[in-house]
Amino acid sequence: MKFRPSGFTVWFTGLPAAGKSTLAQLLRDRLDDLFEGYTEVLDGDEIRKGLSKDLGLSKEDREEHARRVSYVAKVLSRNGAVAIVALISPYRKSREMARELIGPEKFVEVYVKASLETCKKRDPKGLYAKAERGEITNLTGLQEPYEEPTNPDIILDTEKFGPDECTERLVEYLYERGLLERKN
Repeated sequence: MKFRPSGFTVWFTGLPAAGKSTLAQLLRDRLDDLFEGYTEVLDGDEIRKGLSKDLGLSKEDREEHARRVSYVAKVLSRNGAVAIVALISPYRKSREMARELIGPEKFVEVYVKASLETCKKRDPKGLYAKAERGEITNLTGLQEPYEEPTNPDIILDTEKFGPDECTERLVEYLYERGLLERKN
């Protein structure tokens, strides 16, 4: 039997190609088994095609992009959905603002950890290769800063663990935190 969640946000942050989008989709698949119709993935690349298509990649625009995503996640969470955010969100200030806006009791910051070298090897969109050829001049982690979280709720090291194991660790954390309830 499906049941409705109390509403919360899982915010994946990390370098490009760290595994944020992959883990977000796996988490959605897993939670859809519990909350059919009450989960939504807010992927940074997809949001940029619509809600943030007027923004560039300056620091100010990146912060505004994160603010917009935070607001949508807040509305979803407030209305009983699980908002799953996959967003580089390179600045601590933006992630702290998201936590404050959504509410710390409904916010889970997930640091998707992978070294720059690993991300360059994965490079599914070819971003690092383009940056190294000079075709991109503002890639986070290479030409622009990425401020690692100082106190994330959970770290998922995608170099040490595969996507399924990372997802399982996160789901267990959500149960431990009381955001998910085990049903008999």
